Amino acid sequence: MVYFVGAGPGAVDLITVRGKKLLEEADLIVYAGSLVNPALLDFARPGCVKKNSAHMTLEQVVEAMAPFARQGKTVVRLHTGDPSVFGAIREQMDALKSRGIPFRVVPGVSSFCGAAAALGAEYTLPGVSQTVILTRLAGRTPVPPRESIRSLSEHRSSMAVFLSAGMTGRLKEELLAGGYPADTPAAIVYKATWPDEKIVRGTVARLPEMTEQAGITKTALILVGGFLGEDYERSRLYDPSFSHGFRESSV
Repeated sequence: MVYFVGAGPGAVDLITVRGKKLLEEADLIVYAGSLVNPALLDFARPGCVKKNSAHMTLEQVVEAMAPFARQGKTVVRLHTGDPSVFGAIREQMDALKSRGIPFRVVPGVSSFCGAAAALGAEYTLPGVSQTVILTRLAGRTPVPPRESIRSLSEHRSSMAVFLSAGMTGRLKEELLAGGYPADTPAAIVYKATWPDEKIVRGTVARLPEMTEQAGITKTALILVGGFLGEDYERSRLYDPSFSHGFRESSV
């Protein structure tokens, strides 16, 4: 069996209990290079084979896992964050399926959750935004035209931009052209929850300056939106004047 395991955003103790147990039982761990905290590999039992997929193709990854899985051994494909977000797991699962190899997915804590925690932020603030957009800027690999940063910016929702820390000049222009005001709060979180985590706060207009001054070019999330500001409405859920299925209004 092949298990696609989310390693979490970085901190070793943010992997799930299930994920840790599978690492301890694994006969083979194929991990996503430097994106995964190497301390997680210490959970592996003696004799476990460990392979770094950073220099491997899809075909090489699958061919590394297949013999172990066919022998009934436990294989862990260790991905950063949650494997369903920019994890490129669909093509791996399809390749395993075509070979008759069973697999399961073990979710993990995504880096966009780790970044919000580091900032003490809530993406879905009443009166500000009830929508979170997870996306990236088109670079060497394209995005569908309807999902360009400019197009998505028209919503002015809470946005977490992956894989774009080295292109903040263009990101700024796309965000502004799409509709975010120049003074919209923004933050850059480098390696959220890792020991060397770094946080830079500012505005959309200052994004290029922020990355340059902090020396950040990769392994960072860029968060944009009013949810990083000071103004919001109180939640109805805990408002004494609001009734719901578990509590009557006390006002």
